[in-house]
Amino acid sequence: MVRLIGYFFGLGCILFLGVAAAAAIYLSVVSKDLPDYEVLAKYAPPVTTRIHAGNGALMKEYSRENRLFIPIQAIPDRLKAAFLSAEDKNFYNHPGVDVGGLLRAVAVNLQNIGSGRRFVGASTITQQVAKNFLLSADQTFDRKLKEAILSFRIEQAYSKDKILELYLNEIYFGLNSYGIAGAALTYFDKSVNELTIADSAYLASLPKGPANYNPFRHPEAAMTRRNWVIDRMVENGYVSQSDGEEAKKQTLGVAPPKNGPSLAASDFFAEEVRRQLIDQYGEKALYEGGLSVRTSFDPQLQLEARKALQDGLIDYDERRGFHGPIKQIATSQDWGPELAKIPTLSDVPEWQLAVVLSVSDQAVDIGLQPSVDAAGRVATERKRGVIAAADMRWAFRLAGSGKAAKSPSGVLSPGDVVFAQKTGGADSSSYRLRQPPKVQGGLVAMDPHTGRVLAMVGGFSYAQSEFNRATQAKRQPGSSFKPFVYAAAMDNGYTPASVILDDPLQITLSNGDVWKPTNYEGEGGGAHTLRFAIEHSRNLMTVRLAADMGMPLVAEYANRFGIYDRMNPVLAMSLGAGETTVLRMVSAYSVIANGGKQIKPTLIDRIQDRYGATIFKHEERVCEACNVSEWKNQDEPVIADNREQVLDPMTAYQVTSMMQGVILRGTAAGKIKLNTDVAGKTGTTNDEKDAWFVGYTPSLVAGLYIGYDTPSTLGRGGTGGSLAAPIFNEFMQAATQDQPPQKFQVPAGMIITAVNRGTGMAAQPGDPNAIMEAFKPGTGPATTFTVIGGGDASAQVAPEEILRTSPQANQAVTSGSGGLF
Repeated sequence: MVRLIGYFFGLGCILFLGVAAAAAIYLSVVSKDLPDYEVLAKYAPPVTTRIHAGNGALMKEYSRENRLFIPIQAIPDRLKAAFLSAEDKNFYNHPGVDVGGLLRAVAVNLQNIGSGRRFVGASTITQQVAKNFLLSADQTFDRKLKEAILSFRIEQAYSKDKILELYLNEIYFGLNSYGIAGAALTYFDKSVNELTIADSAYLASLPKGPANYNPFRHPEAAMTRRNWVIDRMVENGYVSQSDGEEAKKQTLGVAPPKNGPSLAASDFFAEEVRRQLIDQYGEKALYEGGLSVRTSFDPQLQLEARKALQDGLIDYDERRGFHGPIKQIATSQDWGPELAKIPTLSDVPEWQLAVVLSVSDQAVDIGLQPSVDAAGRVATERKRGVIAAADMRWAFRLAGSGKAAKSPSGVLSPGDVVFAQKTGGADSSSYRLRQPPKVQGGLVAMDPHTGRVLAMVGGFSYAQSEFNRATQAKRQPGSSFKPFVYAAAMDNGYTPASVILDDPLQITLSNGDVWKPTNYEGEGGGAHTLRFAIEHSRNLMTVRLAADMGMPLVAEYANRFGIYDRMNPVLAMSLGAGETTVLRMVSAYSVIANGGKQIKPTLIDRIQDRYGATIFKHEERVCEACNVSEWKNQDEPVIADNREQVLDPMTAYQVTSMMQGVILRGTAAGKIKLNTDVAGKTGTTNDEKDAWFVGYTPSLVAGLYIGYDTPSTLGRGGTGGSLAAPIFNEFMQAATQDQPPQKFQVPAGMIITAVNRGTGMAAQPGDPNAIMEAFKPGTGPATTFTVIGGGDASAQVAPEEILRTSPQANQAVTSGSGGLF
């Protein structure tokens, strides 16, 4: 018996040694190809880039994985407790693998064999970190063993808090949400510090199976799992029994899913920022780099700019009549589901889609588009409204047909899908018929002293068309280009009182064709001052002035101001025949508005990387004395303005003064009504295809155009003064309503002298046609009546030609105090 026992003992030892050796060899093989766990120290997951408005409000987020990295110190203890209770209650006590938990899981799985129940796991948080960061999700014994080995090594290399930080920032929560900070925003629209016990418990329930506990598809399962986590929090001593019971009584409280944060009317601006970030840093940095971008976007100004442009486009479009319904649907049965499928204009929340249910001569009964919940279910409630005949009278004119209806029944039919806007209070059932305009436009508002773009509207609706007409549409600026011709003139010896001929003109081109520019109104004749020419937008005078200076000089100024990259120096370009963008035009006008300093238009103030380091800032001025450690009675620091002076400040003021006349007496007379100084210029292109207005106060520049995307006439009278100037006025009134009146500053040394507005010569005392004009030192009103532009040199102009439009010249001619050349 002793020998037998010895035999079995020896055999057992041999078997044990053999198994141990095999296990050692197996562990050696498995361990040989383990990934390097030290990469965890350099953890830099894909993080969401966030775009902020100038006031700090979140405008937009861009990511492939919706994640915001948050350090463990910023995660509340209550939230940590929820995850420890749900996933690994012994996390702070085990060495990476919870042996007790593993044995319990094995016992439970043995009991569940043949029951059809899913096997339970026993992975610790450390093991999940090893799997998520370093291994695949394969359900194999090799992978589980590697996971355990790595867990031991990770525990030896990193603190428990670091491991928990990695876990909470990496895990997937569903709804394209990664990491606890992103999940808190996605599900509850809260920061982690605002989460309640119930919120924390629900988020802790998700890593087990986000799809299984989706609050919109499986609300009961989500509630059950959340309450189970709350019970574990109570059981583990993290939450009192009473608080736990109170938390379990609460609803899930999950916020409806949204496409991401977005300030109202910010889509065009945010998309332009997105394009610039990709151009500068690449797609990977945008969608994974976790950039923090502070923009120049002013939310209030943007709303005012959007409203002004939309009002102008709608007004123009409705005066041309009704284009017809969006589509037709059946109304014999439940029309709700079919109407719910039609996309609305999401960024025009004032408008609702509606279907015509019945029509009479007095009104139209409509059914409003029902809401759709997160699970895609159409609301059962059917809301209705009425469009009275008076609220759709504009539509009685049927666009494109030349016909007009006499009542609503001649315009709409049952089943027509249209847009409607509520009139009256919230309880009102009255609506006004609306239609998306076919005409489009773009508007930009800018701080002239910094180049910061404060508002940008790229069209009627971003949902209708993502094409940004403020930055992407290249259009002819027409007469809104003329101030730069006159700026070149003022910089090169001319004055606002210089006189130029306004007679008909014809130019033979190199190919033998004859170009005959005309004034918009068609009339012309006589001679006028340059002030008159710009105020009344005289084409003939502008062409003569450009010819007298030479177009290469005009082109050099246009390029200097950034209107064009390389302007073709031909005379037609002096009338704005080239193509440029609204943003470029507003930037160029800003140079005049700020006294001639070069600016760099920008939508971005500052960019920080994921670690908070500033990698870009628009402000390039340096102030070394601003950063001293203490004050020792030294003078206030001065920020040196080292920007290039591209225009004489006195020239800038002269052009500003002339453009004030455009608003007081010229092509925009009666259209702009502000309680502050304002200057600007209208622009109308050939055949009235585009209507422009660009103008400014001492602190704000704004410009816009309206026109069809495929250029076609806006109709007779579709000028910058009649169409664009009222939009500018509406925006500027809203933008300046809370500001005290401002005055344009006259540069030191400038001479202000009274001149006769007809002759440009010094005004006599009591002259009713006198105007105060600004002159540079060494210049002043002419002592003789000299007219520019009769040919290659000064023109011989008969007195009667002057008298046609400048009767004040009579005295100068007959008295001998002046002469004609």
